Amino acid sequence: MDLGKRFSRLTGADFIRMVFTAARYLHDNVNRVNALNVFPVPDGDTGTNMNLTMTSGVEELRKKQTDHIGHAAETLSKGLLMGARGNSGVILSQLFRGFAKSVQSCEEINAQQFAAALQQGVDTAYKAVVKPVEGTILTVAKEAAKHAIQQARRTSDVTELMEETFAAGNQSLARTPDLLPVLKQVGVVDAGGQGLMFIYEGFLAALSGKAVEAASSHAFTGSAAAHGEAAVPHASSGRSAQAQMSAEDIEFGYCTEFMVKLVPGKHKGAAFEETAFRTALSKFGDSLLVVADDELVKIHIHAEYPGEVMNYAMQYGDLTKIKIENMREQHSHIVTHDDEAYAHAWNGGLEQSSQIQGMTGASAATPVKDALKPNGMVAVAIGEGISKIFSSLGVDEIISGGQTMNPSTEDIVKAVRNVGAKRVYVLPNNSNIVLAAEQAKELVDDKELIVIPSKTIPQGIAAALSFQAAAEEEAVNTEAMNRVVRQVKSGQVTNAVRDTSIDGVDIKEGDFLGIMDGKIVASCPEIGETCRKLLDCMLAEGGDLVTVLSGSDAAEEETDALEAYLTGAYPDTEVEVHQGGQPVYAYLFGVE
Repeated sequence: MDLGKRFSRLTGADFIRMVFTAARYLHDNVNRVNALNVFPVPDGDTGTNMNLTMTSGVEELRKKQTDHIGHAAETLSKGLLMGARGNSGVILSQLFRGFAKSVQSCEEINAQQFAAALQQGVDTAYKAVVKPVEGTILTVAKEAAKHAIQQARRTSDVTELMEETFAAGNQSLARTPDLLPVLKQVGVVDAGGQGLMFIYEGFLAALSGKAVEAASSHAFTGSAAAHGEAAVPHASSGRSAQAQMSAEDIEFGYCTEFMVKLVPGKHKGAAFEETAFRTALSKFGDSLLVVADDELVKIHIHAEYPGEVMNYAMQYGDLTKIKIENMREQHSHIVTHDDEAYAHAWNGGLEQSSQIQGMTGASAATPVKDALKPNGMVAVAIGEGISKIFSSLGVDEIISGGQTMNPSTEDIVKAVRNVGAKRVYVLPNNSNIVLAAEQAKELVDDKELIVIPSKTIPQGIAAALSFQAAAEEEAVNTEAMNRVVRQVKSGQVTNAVRDTSIDGVDIKEGDFLGIMDGKIVASCPEIGETCRKLLDCMLAEGGDLVTVLSGSDAAEEETDALEAYLTGAYPDTEVEVHQGGQPVYAYLFGVE
């Protein structure tokens, strides 16, 4: 490739041009990335989430143009953080958050500093994911950054460095099926990684000074094709890949979080030293994060024996804010089919549409009362009937989103701030919104935000039912809501958008798919047959209650027939039928 322009240093203006160009490349390929989903359901959304996240970052940069690269990167990071949607968007925001921290004091950067910033972005993103899964966008970013570090020792030209980084990222992307069997089974690579490669392709185009054409005008301009490699279908997002993990894959089973109030001199008179402390804890597990100041130390670790971790930490002070969760019990397949992309505008630049800006429901306008109650709830839902159910269960704020759109971190923050409560429990009700909700914690400092990791609407309803509004202790609701979430089996019925075969199930375009906890268990031409097969699977081990939520496209007679089947085939099981009104999925089922 003719690299064109040469850069020995990057200014803020250079970086902004790179970001704008990258956003254009990603924007022009949204539908490509969305369509590349392991499951053949009509709601692939990785491209939409990454695009909306990038759009938010670009909008911030448009407001604060600067020639100081540290300030520009910080502005981008803030915009990405506030606009992050879905797992892929959150991971993207973390990649650039670490990048910004690396260059925050720099007016300009050279090739070595650019490579180091990419690496710090990877480090930050890995820390943000509870159990990083290789073969996803994380792997692609990691291997690209590693190659960048190596190449920065050989070249001082940033354009040449970006060329090498882009090539290494594409090679890593091509290897993702070797790391995740589900990708190889369907014959695809990771969609989140592909989205990142569109961004890096935009970086390279801006640096080389080449005319940037709309990427969608090419047969396949991005990634492998740009380097003469075979253009393979790219599907699945990082969240889809994580759904293939089983409980047995979790080596360290307890997610352990606590704080230490430091007591000077308690540990044999020696002062606390963060690096040594972190090194000592690392032998107890993985996903370790230690953040310390002069008085407090916050610890997050995945450990097999949490008591050993806390016993060690107690040498330095008193423990508080202890939270231990059994990840093997919590684990369920992450639903890989969340939300169909929706349209938004690009008029002479990236602009979010009024639909995006208005994602938070009308209830978000509720004023905060002066006298705060102990606890409140926020839930993500779509469909008039489902929203009414959550409201009837005491949910204070309903964020419009889920099956057809993912709310951003900022949408969640706004909803939480509108709740007149000291402590707010957030129900994402979608596997692709959990990370954005977790990220919102960092942006709410005037009240306590607790994320209940509900990944489906039935899980969220069950959690809301167990909520105790007057509970003073945070653990009362947290433990009860998490417990019922783990006990709910979730099912969905939707249409297949292409022919394929997954887990031994042959699927034809137009079939009705029955999906139980993220796994396709039925594919039939007739919706009633699919529903019956799915429910039989869900009730194979029994169940006291079946909840049926009919979608906007569900026929009344079909719903009546389904209720009759359940009462006849499972007379000892209580059946509740509600009009959910949700799009995309004709039926949502919950079994408890």
